[in-house]
Amino acid sequence: MNIIKRSGMETPFDAIKIKEAVTKANATVHEADRLSEAQIKAVTEQVTELCIQMKRSPSVEEIQDLVEEEIMKQDAYKVASNYITYRYKRELIRKSNSTDKQILSLLECNNEEVLQENSNKNPVVNSVQRDYMAGEVSKDITKRFLLPQDIVEAHEKGIIHFHDADYFAQHMHNCCLVNLEDMLQNGTIISETMIERPHSFSTACNIATQAIAQIASSQYGGQSITLSHIAPFVQVSREKFRREVRQELEAQNLPANDETVASMAEMRVKREIVQGVQMIQYQVITLMTTNGQAPFVTVFMYLNEVPEGQTRDDLALIIEEMLRQRIQGVKNEAGVYITPAFPKLIYVLEEDNIREGSRYWELTKLAAKCTARRLVPDYISEKIMKELKDGNCYPCMGCRSFLTVYREPDGQPKFYGRFNQGVVTINLVDAACSSGQDMDKFWEILEERLNLCHRALMCRHNRLKGTPSDVAPILWQNGALARLKKGETIDSLLYGGYSTISLGYAGLCECVRYMTGCSHTNPEATPFALEIMNHLNDSCKKWAAESNIAFSLYGTPLESTTYKFAKCLQDRFGVIPGVTDKNYITNSYHIHVTEPINAFDKLTFEAQFQKLSPGGAISYVEVPNMQDNIEAVLAVMQHIYDHIMYAELNTKSDYCQCCGYDGEIRIIEDDHNKLIWECPKCGNRDQEKMNVARRTCGYIGTQFWNQGRTQEIRERVLHL
Repeated sequence: MNIIKRSGMETPFDAIKIKEAVTKANATVHEADRLSEAQIKAVTEQVTELCIQMKRSPSVEEIQDLVEEEIMKQDAYKVASNYITYRYKRELIRKSNSTDKQILSLLECNNEEVLQENSNKNPVVNSVQRDYMAGEVSKDITKRFLLPQDIVEAHEKGIIHFHDADYFAQHMHNCCLVNLEDMLQNGTIISETMIERPHSFSTACNIATQAIAQIASSQYGGQSITLSHIAPFVQVSREKFRREVRQELEAQNLPANDETVASMAEMRVKREIVQGVQMIQYQVITLMTTNGQAPFVTVFMYLNEVPEGQTRDDLALIIEEMLRQRIQGVKNEAGVYITPAFPKLIYVLEEDNIREGSRYWELTKLAAKCTARRLVPDYISEKIMKELKDGNCYPCMGCRSFLTVYREPDGQPKFYGRFNQGVVTINLVDAACSSGQDMDKFWEILEERLNLCHRALMCRHNRLKGTPSDVAPILWQNGALARLKKGETIDSLLYGGYSTISLGYAGLCECVRYMTGCSHTNPEATPFALEIMNHLNDSCKKWAAESNIAFSLYGTPLESTTYKFAKCLQDRFGVIPGVTDKNYITNSYHIHVTEPINAFDKLTFEAQFQKLSPGGAISYVEVPNMQDNIEAVLAVMQHIYDHIMYAELNTKSDYCQCCGYDGEIRIIEDDHNKLIWECPKCGNRDQEKMNVARRTCGYIGTQFWNQGRTQEIRERVLHL
């Protein structure tokens, strides 16, 4: 068994240190008030047993809490008092310089919590360390100066989660849909260099990747681009190649009829598409942004987004090449093809591609093969999305954050060039447990917590107010999001629905289970779950009406926070079977990962909750290796098209660098009850010598996860 030190580092549990601490406190009181040797031994053994029962690595603070309780049980109140006083004094000393210690632990790479905070960041790399160091300073400033104390305390207790405090000191927003069309068609400026309208498809791809890197360095969330914005440049290249071919043929006195010219030019077009797509894939993976990771970018593939004819056919060629290259993967350090985390791909299912015999059916089959091999693309149903989004179909920002519908003064909908201001998440499980299963009290507490979230969200909004466009010229001045003037603030973009701001929620499953005694999939409990969702939506609508700010309900993709919430719940309420007995809580409205249900029923059930999560939602089904059963993948895709707006299939894509094994690398418990990764073929446990890709919460992670998320991944049941 290990313990988690204050630095986040894990070290072996040592009961002797408990005995020594109690002995020292014991020596500070009069002999008549002291514990006997037998009592000290009993305290030590009981605390050790309680730590073992946790079935996870306890923190130093948790162990000290247990020591206090056990001393009190021995009626040694003066010893307990001195022990508590000593703890308090040490805590004051630590708090006076906690940021410095946190930064030092980052530099020494021994902060276990940070090592596993982001599954797509390598904390050993200098640029990542620099970003984390800046983040620690930002969090410190945020807690001490920028947020009200009750919001800070609620965040630290896991009652709410104030997302991305490590970027809050700066005037930065969350995520966006890039208006690549504006940047390419009308030109842009990157690093004070004018970029004119590209004269070829490959140049358009190159500009797109440069823009992606700049945008990623100017915000802290995901961004999405659509291939529809670069598709018109295939025709630009086609016309250029036709001129070149004709000139070359005529220079050699060869026949230059239209058919020959078109045929030869088309071969060059296809080569350029291959090169352009390769440029997007490899540059996105190899670019390093200022926050020390590859840009978190999503690529949208939607045939019906462009007019029928040559442009749509060209878009189909680009999508096909994007899928083929992703199926191949990228080479790791050993030259073996593996699954990359980014770019995330989304493929839109539509009438022209969803049934056998439809025009683009072969493209959909290729998408299914890609999903079976590399976990992406994920799928949006054009039919369902249009039903939910006022007749529109458009991508999410990053992995799941969706904009609300916004119309320009002329009535035309606008999505690209818009963004999200930020997220604050309510812990529904905590609200339930705080009620003691009293339904009236639950609704009262929920309302109090929502008001707290509202105030926290307004802090996010007000932090962005007054931000000059000069802080990120590529975003606010040069077309990615707007064309504001130098010195002009972004305030006009914060109101009227142009941007959104998100109320996140987590743990609906455990919340309902605590209040009703059964899963929200139980017909007797489902109405209560829907009632909660409707109440959250009603709150967002109320706040929006009062402020002219587009509040929207968002199914939070907890990553490291799932572990934090779980630990806070156990600290506050103990271990409640089926509610707080895991090291994670369930994302958003999802069915619990351990609950047996088939893929089709799961998607159908969750669709009703996805409808009530307009600011962001994604559903998934967990599947085994499907590479030899593409028909089943297609069946799930067709079910998605008919029943749910946005979903994904989770499979496995691993590689052991020690023995070459390319099956599923498993999760086991080591001798200290810590979850670790192990190759089932050769027993390799060195994370530096394996490539593991798992869906974290809407996107793929490749840098491993904290103990809570790792347990959640381990316990996922198959739905197919």
